[in-house]
Amino acid sequence: MISTLLFIGVALILLFGFVVLFGAPYLPTTKRQITTALDMLDLKPGQTMLELGCGDGRVIRAAAQRGWNVVGYEINPLLVLLARAHTWKYRKLVQIRWKNFWHANWPEAEGIYVFLLDKYMKRLDKKITQKYKGKKVKLASFAFQIPDKKAQNKFKGLFLYQYH
Repeated sequence: MISTLLFIGVALILLFGFVVLFGAPYLPTTKRQITTALDMLDLKPGQTMLELGCGDGRVIRAAAQRGWNVVGYEINPLLVLLARAHTWKYRKLVQIRWKNFWHANWPEAEGIYVFLLDKYMKRLDKKITQKYKGKKVKLASFAFQIPDKKAQNKFKGLFLYQYH
């Protein structure tokens, strides 16, 4: 019994801890933060938003409720299952991909939402700039700013960036 609990505990720590090597730990976004981020992105129904590290699917579900097409990337298989369960009702608008977003071929999108650690923001800026060169895309970042890049808008810990 104790060895089973220990195994489960170690497995959970590994599943939830290793993601820090790629982005950020799982930290659920509050309803208010989700609303603010999606309002900042200001997409129209039918437009596409990416969530890089979609966790349990809260942000994706809220975006789908607005009629947005959403693609979420998550590397934790337990969170992928949870996100798929949370967004089942909106499955025609939502795709959850069990994949490291750094190595994925992102689809065209008008908006991106992230909660990444500070040390990854410059790399993210470079990837967005390369992927969407000459195209308009907005990035809403929770908590962390892109170094040496001016945010178009800042509100309650959220930063909005515009790419062209």
